[in-house]
Amino acid sequence: MNFNLNSGFLFLVAFIVVVFVLAQSFFFLIKAVRQAKKMKLSPDVVKSTILSSAVFTIAPAISILLGVISLSKFLGLPLPWIRLSILGALTYELTAAASAAASVGVVVTEQITDPKAFTTIVWVMTIGIIPSVVLIPLFLKKIQGGIVRVKNKDLKWGDLFITAIFLGMISAFLGVVFAEIRSGLQGWIPVFVLLFSALIMMICGLLLKKYKVKWIEDYALPFSILGAMAFSIFITNLIG
Repeated sequence: MNFNLNSGFLFLVAFIVVVFVLAQSFFFLIKAVRQAKKMKLSPDVVKSTILSSAVFTIAPAISILLGVISLSKFLGLPLPWIRLSILGALTYELTAAASAAASVGVVVTEQITDPKAFTTIVWVMTIGIIPSVVLIPLFLKKIQGGIVRVKNKDLKWGDLFITAIFLGMISAFLGVVFAEIRSGLQGWIPVFVLLFSALIMMICGLLLKKYKVKWIEDYALPFSILGAMAFSIFITNLIG
């Protein structure tokens, strides 16, 4: 049997996973509507909340769709569809896939043809995200309680602590950005894209803070992602 990244079996697995995710969404939507009725909330308020929530999921969904398309070039369509439909982000999935591929001597700039390499990538992408599924239900309250206690003792130190955690997470991805800067101007392309993405985010922040454009808050990240992806195409063609 020939190895196929887009086999019918993988599409069937992806379909089952996506249907399960959608079923969960509808389940909690129905529960929320019933709870709203018990709380005697106005039907207009409930409908408005559902509609606004649906509208504001469009932009993040576009960025996720672009992630699926980007990863499908070398991983096929089913696997990225599964991963980004549950828990995942393009930044993590691409980094995990590239690291796993490098460990078996494969480059993720072309379609994977080795089943062993593909299996390794699947395991790394999947196992790497499982701890968050386990840790959050079991330890979220304790973690939140610890953070609240730190903030109650010293508000300034608490804010610094949260910022440090966030920057530590971001730093894990910066290695990928700066990894090839010694290879010439081409190696600086990820850096230029990063700076352009940051510029878009700063503009969105300015519109929100100074000009009170409230809706931009939900669309800042998708705008930053889409703008950076478009800029990456331009800068890559420009530099060569």
